[in-house]
Amino acid sequence: MAIEVTDATFLDVVLKSEKPVLVDFWAAWCGPCRMLAPTVEELSTDFEGKAVVVKVDVDANQEFAAKYGVRNIPTILIFKGGEVVDKQVGVAPKATYTEKLEALV
Repeated sequence: MAIEVTDATFLDVVLKSEKPVLVDFWAAWCGPCRMLAPTVEELSTDFEGKAVVVKVDVDANQEFAAKYGVRNIPTILIFKGGEVVDKQVGVAPKATYTEKLEALV
């Protein structure tokens, strides 16, 4: 299951992770975000032990969304070593995210 991350836990969970981290910036009112949610959950299962998959509710946690220039949701950022290494704005097929993560694990 994807981990819910807040502004308070972002540093420890995402930026200090030794594994690649897929971050889903989303909001409850966002239709495309709800469409993407099952894919994010599947990715968290598929990459268990190899990568970390987290969700950030941009309505409740705006600090890191602003820091990384998230203007549209859903936005997926992939981090490795505390740095953004890939980005996907909008909904994409699961294979797109799988390829991005596979390249990093």
